[in-house]
Amino acid sequence: MQTIYFKFVSWTSALALALVIVPGAAAQCGLPTKAIKPSVWQPEYGEGNQRMVLVDKHDGQEASIVGMWHVIFTAQTMNGAPFSAVIDNSVVVWHRDGTEIMNSARPAQDGDFCMGVWARTGKLKYYLNHIPWQGNDTENAPSGIGNPQGGGQLIEKVTLSPNGNSYSGTFTLDAYDTSGNLTVSFTGMVAATRITTSTSFGELL
Repeated sequence: MQTIYFKFVSWTSALALALVIVPGAAAQCGLPTKAIKPSVWQPEYGEGNQRMVLVDKHDGQEASIVGMWHVIFTAQTMNGAPFSAVIDNSVVVWHRDGTEIMNSARPAQDGDFCMGVWARTGKLKYYLNHIPWQGNDTENAPSGIGNPQGGGQLIEKVTLSPNGNSYSGTFTLDAYDTSGNLTVSFTGMVAATRITTSTSFGELL
């Protein structure tokens, strides 16, 4: 009986010591001792529903461009002359690591996926350097792959809305042949709407 008593005392003493030491060790290792909420989300309330909006890790109060978007590109000039037409209707994802990918509404062999890199340039302002890579044309491909064609460079300067649900701004799109010679240049306006888990396909048409 005495052996059991000493074992019980030893066990409870060790447990008490562990409870004292562990929180200190956690603090020294930089580990939080309180429950935390992800800093990349902030709740919004309205009309009885809770909605989550991404926020930049550098500013817990400012909406973030990170996420999935439906983007319309409307040209206003072509080679410096007045021009008005929607030249692309795309789905775009801006990633937190500063990269971006676009699924363009273009024929697949014409190059419908392209990628870019972005940087935050100010409060709610962003700069995107997007590179449509080389592909093949569709005009000379009645029964197969068309002739090789060059790529391009798309520059966007956009401003995110304060609620994080849309952005708009300007773009410049320069297209090149396979030797790097400029073939056509567009400037215009870009407008985007955030795609969420409740967005339907019909809303994108």
